[in-house]
Amino acid sequence: MAASNDVPEVRLDSANLYREEIFTDRHAGTVRRLTPVTESGATDPSRPTLFSGQTQLLTPAGILPLSFEIPAATLEEALKKFPEGVREAIEQAIDEAREMRREAASRIVVPEAGALGAGPAGPGGGKIKFP
Repeated sequence: MAASNDVPEVRLDSANLYREEIFTDRHAGTVRRLTPVTESGATDPSRPTLFSGQTQLLTPAGILPLSFEIPAATLEEALKKFPEGVREAIEQAIDEAREMRREAASRIVVPEAGALGAGPAGPGGGKIKFP
């Protein structure tokens, strides 16, 4: 059992608080609006409102969740930019999948040390280990 002094103290940054609101059409996805607020909960006009989008893409491997920032000043503007954000998130996910495939294909399989000597399967036989 860990002593109570081993647990880090977690505090919220009272100068960086946001009120979160979720908007959805219950079909294509959601838009999340983060409105900056003061410590008392009043809207803080000195900081920008932030928007992000979320949707899901059905792939042969299953559902792929997509999340992306939407550069917008209003909810109306964020809704108009939502399709562009989805397209960019899909392109980024495809690029990441291609890169992972390239990295996996370029791995060099190296036999374990001493595997080239005589063993039960003969010299070098059956000793290759995959990463």
